Amino acid sequence: MHFQAILRPKFIFLYASIPYAYNLIPRLRFCSLSRRTSPTSHSFLYSSFSRSSSSSSSQWFSVLRTAVATSDLPLGKRAHACIITSGEDPDRFLTNNLITMYSKCGSLSSARCLFDKAPDRDLVTWNSILAAFAQSADTELGSIQEGFIFFRRLRESFVSTSRLTLAPVLKLCLLSGYIWASETVHGYAVKIGLEWDVFVSGALVNIYSKFGQIGKARALFDRMPERDVVMWNVMLRAYVEMGLEEEALHLFSAFHKSGSRPDDVSMRCVLAGINKVGSDEGKRLVKQIQAYATKLFLYDDDSNVFLWNKTLSEYRYAGENWAAIDCFINMIRSKVEYDTVTLVVILSAIADANYLKLGQQIHGVAVKSGFNSVASIANSLINMYSKSGSVHFARKVFNYMEEVDLISWNSIISSCAQSGLEDESVRLFIDLLQDGLRPDQFTMASVSRACSSLKDGLILTRQIHVHAVKTGIVTDRFVSTALIDVYSKNGKMEEAEVLFKYKVEFDLASWNAMMFGYIISNDSHKALKLLSMIHECGERADEITLATAAKACGCLVAMQEGKQIHGHTTKMGFDLDLFVSSGILDMYVKCGDMESANKVFTEIPAPDDVAWTTIISGCIENGDEDCALSIYHWMRLSGVQPDEYTFATLIKASSCLTALEQGRQIHANLIKLDCASDTFVGTSLVDMYAKCGHIEDAYRLFKKMEVKNIALWNAMLVGLAQYGNAEEALNLFRLMISNNIKPDRVTFIGVLSACSHSGFISEAYQYFSSMHKDYGIEPEIEHYSCLVDSLGRAGRVQEAEELIKSMPFEASASMYRALLGACRLQGDTETGKRVAAKLLALEPSDSAAYVLLSNMYAAANQWDDVNDARRMMKRTNVKKDPGFSWIDVKNKLHLFVVDDKSHPQTDRVYEKLEGLIKRIQEEGYVPDTDFVLLDVEEEEKQRALYYHSEKLAIAFGLISTPPSTTLRVIKNLRVCGDCHNAIKYISKVAQRDIVLRDANRFHRFSHGVCSCGDYW
Repeated sequence: MHFQAILRPKFIFLYASIPYAYNLIPRLRFCSLSRRTSPTSHSFLYSSFSRSSSSSSSQWFSVLRTAVATSDLPLGKRAHACIITSGEDPDRFLTNNLITMYSKCGSLSSARCLFDKAPDRDLVTWNSILAAFAQSADTELGSIQEGFIFFRRLRESFVSTSRLTLAPVLKLCLLSGYIWASETVHGYAVKIGLEWDVFVSGALVNIYSKFGQIGKARALFDRMPERDVVMWNVMLRAYVEMGLEEEALHLFSAFHKSGSRPDDVSMRCVLAGINKVGSDEGKRLVKQIQAYATKLFLYDDDSNVFLWNKTLSEYRYAGENWAAIDCFINMIRSKVEYDTVTLVVILSAIADANYLKLGQQIHGVAVKSGFNSVASIANSLINMYSKSGSVHFARKVFNYMEEVDLISWNSIISSCAQSGLEDESVRLFIDLLQDGLRPDQFTMASVSRACSSLKDGLILTRQIHVHAVKTGIVTDRFVSTALIDVYSKNGKMEEAEVLFKYKVEFDLASWNAMMFGYIISNDSHKALKLLSMIHECGERADEITLATAAKACGCLVAMQEGKQIHGHTTKMGFDLDLFVSSGILDMYVKCGDMESANKVFTEIPAPDDVAWTTIISGCIENGDEDCALSIYHWMRLSGVQPDEYTFATLIKASSCLTALEQGRQIHANLIKLDCASDTFVGTSLVDMYAKCGHIEDAYRLFKKMEVKNIALWNAMLVGLAQYGNAEEALNLFRLMISNNIKPDRVTFIGVLSACSHSGFISEAYQYFSSMHKDYGIEPEIEHYSCLVDSLGRAGRVQEAEELIKSMPFEASASMYRALLGACRLQGDTETGKRVAAKLLALEPSDSAAYVLLSNMYAAANQWDDVNDARRMMKRTNVKKDPGFSWIDVKNKLHLFVVDDKSHPQTDRVYEKLEGLIKRIQEEGYVPDTDFVLLDVEEEEKQRALYYHSEKLAIAFGLISTPPSTTLRVIKNLRVCGDCHNAIKYISKVAQRDIVLRDANRFHRFSHGVCSCGDYW
């Protein structure tokens, strides 16, 4: 009764356990420290101490760890002596380590002495001395009572204790032999919330089992949130030792169905401890256990089927699946009767070999023999069908199962999740819960991954997270990693960071998930920091880590870091891995280093569609669309089939080049490969046709698209706006709103551009106002630019200038450039000077500012000011961008500049153009010499207008194409007023439709009329 008085506390405290907050960076630094080489000789010990006597206490830890690891008490005592003689005052952390050293080295008296002298004790100090008593209790029974006394003193001193406190106390309880001592500590664990701690509950089950309290042990065991193989073995041994053979067999059956895998200890315990089993059910279980043991090479039987099964299992576990299949075929030919173990092993081999046809034949054999009703066979069939991608058959097997265990549920849930049937996976999980089964870590991990692809997946994930916390498996490596993955993919990095911080062991999958999450959350620098930390703590990155790190460098345009990662991948032997190579390729593309990108691409042994698409996209992003189209042809010759993303990228190349015929050929390939219905591709096609001046085809394709997302509506609306079809663009916007499609910022850029190109000033103001009022969209600088452009085109230059002043942010150079162009058209030189000064302050080397200013002075016949502007331009070494036009004839681009005589057919082009000038003059065309910005005679001005680049391109088009062909010409600058007027006449006399795309918009000339209505 004396022990009972010792254990009974004077006060009872309630305690809510707080999880230990693992700090990431200190933990990594500790990993690094732990790898330092510890001293191995006493001479080294003394020389190190004499050299570093003034250093911090951290220098002693490696020596103390060595003493503990080798049970070298003299070494530990010498280290302690050196600490004292060095004059260093040991801090609490060092004192705790010294107590632990004495405890592990078997010197309780020294540990006790040090404890008594410690002035500043914390919970770790108390835990260390209690551990010393538990260590000593194996040989000194007196230590048990003294340990209990110290435990009572601890409870009087501290409100809260931890699982590390209860560990030595529970050992003292076991060694004491008193059941009531264990019950007292059990009650204390309940009060402080540690009853269901895995270690505490496991220790109590072990104690109750050793004391013959099998009922209490089983009750506690059944309620444990997490049971590992060791705990199952403890309960099995308890039943066997008490002669409860039937109960042991049923417990083993439950063990197997739980999803945990019995080991050799489990097998030997059950098989060696069972002598006689009376019931038929018991005999059946014994046979199944013997068969399972054979599969694990733990049971010997000389009968043919066992020998064959043993051989099959050896092949299977060696990864030689085809050898296992050949062995099975030989077994059947030898007319050896198979059993359930045979079918389980061969189905596993077939699943990994992805041999569906043979798997279906085995399924037929199982049905014929009646084994298909055995849970292990059905589970193996589900696994085989799942890995073969035949989830429909897996679901049929599951539906017809008579006995469904947790493995069955896990298999079918995982199968649905991996086959893109995420909704079905979640529904099955709910059915599992409704059936009263308790999901394990594999269930939770599978259903969490399914949630990552669902629309409302984040809400479901949080519910699963709560359920995992309640059932105590949230700390499981698979569950926590799956939750981190879902939160990261949804950009919820705070939740992911909390889970990540509490992971005790290093798990590369969770680090990879965190890196990816930081990238999609625009925190790529944090992703690179994680990579650095992986390297610092001595862990090895895999191909996913390196590909993700390369992606982070691409997002940050961090070329230097990207090259380092490239070098690291080569050093680690991952440079030929397709996934890593594609990541490195993408990084160089985003950093604009196409030379390195091409080198990486050519070194990939067999590039897939992703690698091809990446290099094509890189060419387009870096302005080499011709190269992109050439690579596409190379891709087709290599036999790699392009996908929707490849086609969308190629269509973009055609849009940039305005290569209509090339775009049409790609469209034809799309239809041939059945990719034209893809919304992403369809949007790109609409955009391509619009940018190539074929607005009718764009609109026709738009109307055929079944699924119309906001990107598709925007592509069509912006296309109509650029084409000058303001009424149609605004009608399309109204139709979009009536279809409950919510507009975004791009939509309003299209709407305001349409108003600008057609002079709808009041409508522009109305739509600009409705952005925030009706749709909650804050106007950005692009929207203000459209409004300024509208006012400038309408001649309301001062109003446009006031609007710029009222903006909540600084005006852009493009905005001032548009306003300066409006000043030039309106002849407002005073406002033009002010605007030009502001434009040059923003971009001193902008040639457009000087040219527009010079043109404005020239239009006002202020030739001195023209000369001043040109001298200033020459002094600042600014070059004027040359104007040029080009036309695509038979998939070949023909480029012209003013007065160009470099074309092979120059004579024919000039002859045709001069004939056109005469014909249109007869129709009433009069050259507008106001657009000749030179101080020369009127006749010279007229001749200077005749040979502008767009006129030369049109003349070439007329002599090179059939009479009914629409000419499509592109100019890099804004078309001048004289050319605009002349082309109207040319379209009339040549009876041709001419589409001209200049720097601002499209002009369609037909029968002497332009689609812009002479307002541009």
